[in-house]
Amino acid sequence: MKFQDMPYKRVDFAEIQNRFQDLMKEFQNAQSGEEQFEIHKKYYSLTDDVETFSTLAEIRHDGDTADAYYKEENDYYDASMPGYKDMVIKYQKMLFESPYRDYLEEKIGHVAFKSMELANKGFDEKIIGLMQEENALTTKYSNLLASAQIEWDGEVLNLSLMTPYLQSADQEIRNRAYQKYIAYFESIGEELDQIYDQLVKNRTAQARALGYKNYVELGYYRMNRNSYGQEEVEKFRRQVKEDFVPFVKRVHERRKKRLGLEKLTHKEEGVYFPQGNPKPVGTPEEILKCGQRMYAELSEETKEFMDFMIENELFDVLGRKTKRGGGYMTYLPNYQAPFVFANFNGTSGDVDVITHECGHAFQGYLAGMDPIKEHRDITMETAEIHSMSMEFFTDPWMESFFGERYQDFLKMQLEDAIIFIPYGTMVDEFQHIVYENPDMTPKERHAVWRKLENEYRPYLSYEDSFFDEGRIWQKQQHIYRSPFYYIDYVLAQTCAFQYKIWMDEDYKGAWSSYLKLCRLSASDFYGNMLKEVGLKVPFEDGSMKMIAEKLEEKLSKIV
Repeated sequence: MKFQDMPYKRVDFAEIQNRFQDLMKEFQNAQSGEEQFEIHKKYYSLTDDVETFSTLAEIRHDGDTADAYYKEENDYYDASMPGYKDMVIKYQKMLFESPYRDYLEEKIGHVAFKSMELANKGFDEKIIGLMQEENALTTKYSNLLASAQIEWDGEVLNLSLMTPYLQSADQEIRNRAYQKYIAYFESIGEELDQIYDQLVKNRTAQARALGYKNYVELGYYRMNRNSYGQEEVEKFRRQVKEDFVPFVKRVHERRKKRLGLEKLTHKEEGVYFPQGNPKPVGTPEEILKCGQRMYAELSEETKEFMDFMIENELFDVLGRKTKRGGGYMTYLPNYQAPFVFANFNGTSGDVDVITHECGHAFQGYLAGMDPIKEHRDITMETAEIHSMSMEFFTDPWMESFFGERYQDFLKMQLEDAIIFIPYGTMVDEFQHIVYENPDMTPKERHAVWRKLENEYRPYLSYEDSFFDEGRIWQKQQHIYRSPFYYIDYVLAQTCAFQYKIWMDEDYKGAWSSYLKLCRLSASDFYGNMLKEVGLKVPFEDGSMKMIAEKLEEKLSKIV
């Protein structure tokens, strides 16, 4: 069914509660594991209904944040979903404590039961009010950024539509764009501080209400970190500082030389070539058609997936003035349909949507065929491998997107992925410090960020900029909306680098491994799955040093 034809109705959570009560009573009265599993399939149907309608509301609200109807629907789910989560947790607790657990675990997997345990640790009905408040604050933040109206040469643009000018090859245009861009963040800076301060205090209150010292432990439970913890992440961050940051510094030296600059400032952060970054050669419609051809040639599985996406119009990628910024893939279970949301703006990021977000969507499409719903509940450090690796697997088709500048794109793609590692790791350390010290003032948080900038990105200058005060993190939506998510991108990028190194030597073998990882979904724990498909676990000693050496060798040949 085409997305525009998918009917929407508001979920009646009173009715859902009655259905849950009936389901739990039936489950409790079951006389065997087989009978309980058949009842569990009714749970799949119930939760699929809720997730489908709430996701439809979210997508349509994000597509036009000024739409009054879907704004009201979005507010309704912000207030209602914590109560719904309470119903899910109570049902899962019965499943967890079932006398027939051995049979159920055999059917839905041991990972699912570990995830239930962590979900139970991360929730209690006594914090529903705080969770509702948290949802409202994150929506307020997203809407604040989406409502930007920046005057530019007779037009009014939002933050996303300013991107081409921020990356312009013309330094004068770039300077003017940044002045406008920074001026908007200055105008809302105090409000951004207030929202984040409220979020930190709210999340800390949730953690303490559940008996935790601070939000860090609770945040890990909510991220479903079911096979590693803070110790492993800290070990990984040390590797990045010691083994990867020096490598990235050398990458930036190459960029400076190529751009003819004495130093890199924030204004050049997104610029890779003196003539400007490569841009897609086609219209948005042509980019989508080109993507369809690419996936048809890549494999039978990707052809089937992309044909389904195009036929059912499961993309909303055109930038609009009142559209939420950023991009994501989500899933509509009743239609077994992934959905890709993005903001095309005429930059190479438009093609990233067809690779990165479609990597997520492809895995979601495959996972949707698995009758065991719990296998779809992948942890984020695994989910991001699917997307970041697809960016590299599609490299052989980039000429059709970028024409004669496709080699420039491949250089930029690899450099950009390398440069991301310190930034993404810094975001994670910043959040740990913030939530371990929840009483810091906004000014103190900015100072923490600035200090981390010197450790992770000493090669970058924010001279005479609002962001020099340590405020650039406020444009990173994950920090507000999804605490502790960002390190998942970094861990996944290290695995994508492994696939890049592998595919350059044996493309077929690397693709076979990737396809297997997509199909494994959440059927095993993170480290086990990586080893099963032939990848190294990023936490292992020497992993970042090995990757840095391999990538530096690769860059020396193409830059």
